[in-house]
Amino acid sequence: MVGRRRRVGPLDKLTPRERDVLVQLAQGKSNQGIAEALVVTTAGVEKHVTSIFHKLGLQTSRTEHRRVLAALTYLRDDPH
Repeated sequence: MVGRRRRVGPLDKLTPRERDVLVQLAQGKSNQGIAEALVVTTAGVEKHVTSIFHKLGLQTSRTEHRRVLAALTYLRDDPH
């Protein structure tokens, strides 16, 4: 266990603020709800959500919902 390295996952690409936004997103909050919880503007949340999608490699799709996929990534890969 000592000296054992944790595997690098997709969440490691996110900034601390993007992680905060992703946690709120995974709790099912809307952009407005995230903005209120983090005391930021909805435009700021939208910017972070777009960046999260990009960093997680979630492209626009007609058959998949990126917010759900981002939440699932968080729930699957978060070490806490």
